[in-house]
Amino acid sequence: MSDLAVAVIVGRLTRDAELKYTNSGQAVCHFSVATSSRRKKGDQWLEESSFWDVDLWGKAGESINQYLTKGKLVAVEGSMRQDRWEQDGQTRSKIQITANTVQLLGSSGGGQGGPGGQSGSFERPQARPASGPHAQDGGQSSPSGPSSAPPGDDFTDDIPF
Repeated sequence: MSDLAVAVIVGRLTRDAELKYTNSGQAVCHFSVATSSRRKKGDQWLEESSFWDVDLWGKAGESINQYLTKGKLVAVEGSMRQDRWEQDGQTRSKIQITANTVQLLGSSGGGQGGPGGQSGSFERPQARPASGPHAQDGGQSSPSGPSSAPPGDDFTDDIPF
């Protein structure tokens, strides 16, 4: 079994997103999301804020970059990793999220909710392996009849119910 580091956050952008390109031409959209929570300490409620650095790679990052402006409410789903380094003799670290999905949830200050005024979702495309029953016949139905699963979903026999 492999370990899992998944993040799902809903918060507001702390600044406008930045779109950059690697030396190989790969697009990466970098932005930061603030989340807040409340906890009780004694008789007082304390507000705690956390800040998350997020990267969205590829065409999804290029597409959503123009809509990611400071204050926009977004939902992000992706994987986490912890970067560690030493600075001035102090060990430092930060959590970096590589987004799989970014959803625009609302507007900030009366702006549009997303593309065309609608809330939108942008996903990083996932590569699917060319295996399973549809890989050999070019994605066509098998001679025994059509499959209820879309091409590439070869796990229907593994469902326990």
